Formats: sequence, structure tokens, C-alpha cells
Amino acid sequence: MKKLILVFLLMATIIAGCKSTQKAALVQQPSTPQQPAEMQETHWKLTELMGKPVVFSESNKKEIYIVLNKDGNSVHGFSGCNTIMGKYELKEGNRITFSAMASTMMACPDMALESEFNKMLGTVDNYSINNNMMTLNKAKMAPMARFEAVVPE
Repeated sequence: MKKLILVFLLMATIIAGCKSTQKAALVQQPSTPQQPAEMQETHWKLTELMGKPVVFSESNKKEIYIVLNKDGNSVHGFSGCNTIMGKYELKEGNRITFSAMASTMMACPDMALESEFNKMLGTVDNYSINNNMMTLNKAKMAPMARFEAVVPE
């Protein structure tokens, strides 16, 4: 009887350990130089726009980000005040275009950063990824936006 209880406890421990390992595997980890971020299905947090670091104010505490979904080539994110959504197309040679962009219509005290971010998305035509950093660019100009791959909060 003691052996049967011991076997049962051992099996329960193994099963519980497997489940927690599976859950841990589902949590997206930040990319490291040994593990470059993927363009799609990654939470890209804006860190720089038009050569200026992005600084969040008291009214805009939430990070600006985009996620490029593989399913349907849709993009969604947050632009500082409003939620954004639309389509994107990846083309040969690290080219990208955003189209059919839409957003919620909330009014916020300072819309300048959001306006500049949305304008940038309509202008960029290529991207580059280096480890966990992505840039969106126009032609061969300096990057218009820099993003960092992060695990969303």
C-alpha cells in the first residue's frame, strides 16, 4: 500500500512539473543577442521616433507599440492615446508597407507624438532587425523609428 501511495505521489509530482514547464514555455521571453527577435508575432515597443528618444509623460504612461500578426497580415498596437489596427505587407529585400490603418477616436491632451507615429507608419518602406531591435526606415535615410522587442506587461 505504501508503494502504491509513493508511486501515485511521484506521478502527481511529475505531471505537475510538466504542466508548469509547458506554461513557462508559452511566456514570450525578451530576445537576446543569441536569440534574435522575429519580425512577426513580436511586441515591438517604440523607443525612438524621428531621431528623438520617446519619453512618456504623466498623461501618456502607456508604451507605444505594434505587433505584426502572421494571421491575415494584420497589425495592431497602441499609438499613445488610441488603439491602432490595419494591414501590412512584407516584400523581398526587407521592404514593408502599412495600409488600411485605422484607430479609435479618443481625444487626449497631447496628440503630437501619436500624430507623428501614425504619419511615420504611412511613410516607411523598409525595415531592419538586429537581435531584439527593429528599425522602420524610408529609403536610405536614417531610421524613422526604433523599436525594442519586449514581453508586454
